[in-house]
Amino acid sequence: MLVKPGRLLNNCIERKPLVLVGCARKWSSAVSFSFIPRFAESKQTLHLTNTSRAHNRNTTLYIHSALPRTFPAQAFTRTLGVQSERNMKYVVVTGGVVSGLGKGVTASSIGVVLKACGLRVTSIKIDPYLNTDAGTMSPFEHGEVFVLDDGGEVDLDLGNYERFLDVTLTRDNNITTGKIYQSVLEKERKGDYLGKTVQVVPHITDAIRNWIESVAAIPVDGKEGPANVCVIELGGTVGDIESMPFIEALRQLSFSVGQDNFCLIHVSLIPVLGVVGEQKTKPTQHSVRELRALGLTPHLLACRSSQPLLENTKVKLSQFCHVPAGNILNIHDVPNIWHVPLLLRNQNAHNSILKQLNLLDIAAPPDLRDWTTMAETFDNLTNSVRIALVGKYVGLTDSYLSVIKALLHACIACSLKPSIDWIAASDLEDDSAKLTPEAHASAWKTLRNAACVLVPGGFGDRGVRGMMLAAKYARENKIPYLGICLGMQISVIEFARSVLGMERAHSEEFDKLDPSNHVVIFMPEGSKTHMGNTMRLGSRRTLFQIPDCITSKLYNNSEYVDERHRHRYEVNPNVIVSLEEHGLKFVGKDESGKRMEILELPNHPFYVGVQFHPEFKSRPRRPSPLFLGLILAATGQLETYLKGQKGSL
Repeated sequence: MLVKPGRLLNNCIERKPLVLVGCARKWSSAVSFSFIPRFAESKQTLHLTNTSRAHNRNTTLYIHSALPRTFPAQAFTRTLGVQSERNMKYVVVTGGVVSGLGKGVTASSIGVVLKACGLRVTSIKIDPYLNTDAGTMSPFEHGEVFVLDDGGEVDLDLGNYERFLDVTLTRDNNITTGKIYQSVLEKERKGDYLGKTVQVVPHITDAIRNWIESVAAIPVDGKEGPANVCVIELGGTVGDIESMPFIEALRQLSFSVGQDNFCLIHVSLIPVLGVVGEQKTKPTQHSVRELRALGLTPHLLACRSSQPLLENTKVKLSQFCHVPAGNILNIHDVPNIWHVPLLLRNQNAHNSILKQLNLLDIAAPPDLRDWTTMAETFDNLTNSVRIALVGKYVGLTDSYLSVIKALLHACIACSLKPSIDWIAASDLEDDSAKLTPEAHASAWKTLRNAACVLVPGGFGDRGVRGMMLAAKYARENKIPYLGICLGMQISVIEFARSVLGMERAHSEEFDKLDPSNHVVIFMPEGSKTHMGNTMRLGSRRTLFQIPDCITSKLYNNSEYVDERHRHRYEVNPNVIVSLEEHGLKFVGKDESGKRMEILELPNHPFYVGVQFHPEFKSRPRRPSPLFLGLILAATGQLETYLKGQKGSL
């Protein structure tokens, strides 16, 4: 039979050598086969060059240049990952002048345009901080912690990549200085360096380069084989001391893979002085000069500005930065970020990148009709829905970035603009009425004017009483409510206090002294001494217990759902019976049936709490069912929607 790259083979019945006959010129110089022989105990991998044959135990592979490629299907249960004849292409995005320019959105948008050209795209984010990951960082310090399917706690930019590119990344797609140094030091302790003096160059830089090359080859779009292009974003700005090893590693990478496989895009600021109104290029000139001094010359400049660049500004940048005028891109302020891929397409950014990477022969013209529709739809929306977001970190909206995006996706699906009213939970508390009466009155007025209430996740006891008051208000006044992670635990505590009469009911997180009052407890598998990577993390399965509940219908009447988690406390199993007897139903549980995942309140338009974080899997064209349900309930459309669509999205 004829076997194509990526073909999955089944029905292994014989223990025979694998004989592969094919046309050598179509194979890359090194081909890897991963397979599981029927009688083998573990997966084996063979590496084969074009020239001959390789042996591994009872397995032999041959390549013959004269015959068509064939393969005996009965020999193995699983194979073939055949590499493409083209090398991996790298697009590196760096930043200069100031941080916070939008490198993540720019890198994501570049990926969107390349994907629209028919290419497969993966991405890597480099964070030069010494933390191993983002898991222990304060939301005020670094924005939200984005959680991946494999449990990786990563930078929020990886959320942008997943939403823009519609891919599923892994923890290894986020490189930090901490991870690199940790891996190098572990090798040093094992003696892997054979007594050599371990230094930043070459050992740290080699580790960075090897990490990039290995992760770039991992498919993230559900297809077999590596992507065509890997977009790499280097965090921080050029000149930061902590970025130096990464800059050097990228310089080495550009040399080792060749100029046809490496494209550098530098994002820089073009400020406008209010006095004279002139677009100033000097900061960008200095930033590019410093980048070139470090051994990297940008192929494209992405210039951030409030207004479109003037032609003479482009000419000056081209002259002093050694970048062709056609490769100078203007990413000016736009109504919403969905316009950014369109901006790049309209300036033919894809042609410049494809030309540099020698991909013009296989790429198609970019098809961005869906993005154009989304951008224009959002711009033309007039009606809005008011959403009260009651949280702890409302001073920095990036702390809830994925929640904001999920609300946006759901609102657009309902042809509405989200109007988010930020309420600091502590302002709802009784103590606030004495200390800051104006803030207290304003918070309650905002809550009462909202069409729905959302309480997102968080840690620590600050603002917990205010969240309980918000949950109680929504429950008693039949206002649509969605509690996420801590928001679900808050609804359980409030219900136990108000309905069960447990006046001192609380979470073990906030009250460790009296276990008899704990309706939320610490999970047995958690660590009480270490914070990093010790929670229940990543994608977990939740089984629906009541088939016709609202949540199940929103998930297309599925029997189960896989969502991402990040928590170390759970609802106490010992109080479940009492809670359900008084009306609070736990409609979703984990596979063991002992861990509560979803709660609903019958006879309420929409009162839902979930232990997982549905916002992390929301996509522009596939909004999270729970966020969609919240918005539909807030606008009085949920019942009609569930009847008309039968729970289907």
